[in-house]
Amino acid sequence: MNRLMLMRHAKAVPHDAGLPDHGRALTLGGRAAARAVRDLMASHGMAVDVVLVSSARRTMQTLQCLLPFITPNKVEPMDALYLASATDILHVLRQVTPTLHRVLVIGHNPGLHELALGLCACRHAADYPALATRFPTAALARFTVPCDWSALAPGSAELTRFMSAPRLDARDLPG
Repeated sequence: MNRLMLMRHAKAVPHDAGLPDHGRALTLGGRAAARAVRDLMASHGMAVDVVLVSSARRTMQTLQCLLPFITPNKVEPMDALYLASATDILHVLRQVTPTLHRVLVIGHNPGLHELALGLCACRHAADYPALATRFPTAALARFTVPCDWSALAPGSAELTRFMSAPRLDARDLPG
């Protein structure tokens, strides 16, 4: 049995911050939200074998906020995940080595949200209504995948948890 976690990067500086989109950094609130998700992952015992992460600065910084809780055997920054479509992310997942059973993908919307919705075998899962509504920054969807990665297809996974960090902004942060 495989486990798949899809995480949207945490809140980043706006597009108009004078940086190319690929170079946008996390905000202070985004960093705090990513650390809150790290703590949620730890409290639910969500271990990871490999992290497939978009090469964008905001996704890489999101990953850094999850450390040291997650200690994957492998981290693979991938240009192919930068603003990838659901189809492109699915293609990447189908290439995962069969001996890796717990995969975390850190990426971007709308592709990540579309993939999460498409993978759901059961639209009656407790967390499905929240997932169907939106996939906010620093949100994490966890799935059980009963097949090999190479056979991953729409409708082939079970949503077991959908969570996001509490709303945080600058006034919630210390100092």
